[in-house]
Amino acid sequence: MHRKRIKAFAALQLVALQLFAALAFAAPAAAASHATREARASDSAASNVASFGPRTSNPSGAQRRRRRARRRRAADALLPGVWGGEHIRFEVTDGGAAVEYDCAHGAVEGKIPVDGAGRFGVAGTHYREHAGPVREGEESGGQPVRLSGRVGGSLMTLTVTRGRETIGTYTLTRDSPGRIFKCL
Repeated sequence: MHRKRIKAFAALQLVALQLFAALAFAAPAAAASHATREARASDSAASNVASFGPRTSNPSGAQRRRRRARRRRAADALLPGVWGGEHIRFEVTDGGAAVEYDCAHGAVEGKIPVDGAGRFGVAGTHYREHAGPVREGEESGGQPVRLSGRVGGSLMTLTVTRGRETIGTYTLTRDSPGRIFKCL
């Protein structure tokens, strides 16, 4: 008889623990949701309480996408600072960026927006350089380019393209001056 009471008490404790867990997980979801979603969350919590078991249904693709979208940060701008790598120096300012290559330089006008995954893509201007003096009548205008990449911590991957041509792909480190060998 004593064993039956212990088993019944253990089962009652398990049910109480499941009820507590169901209510604890349903409350934050209901508080963060719209009024209509609050009703669904409370219905869901009530069904979990009634069944005393974990939810076994898989969320739909739309629900997963909404959850991922909520987790992503809003778009931010690349913070000012110097990024450097082999054959490149990328200096970000509040007003844009200046790029220095071995035999070229470039510029980006305006802030560089970065999404929640650290990706960015902006238009810029690329100016070719060469050794020796610049001759009269020589093309001094820049060419439009696209600078795109990804930032993660203190590392950046940067790809510079002109139309379909890739000028270069670089790996840069924050607070590094880079290693540039100017054309002689």
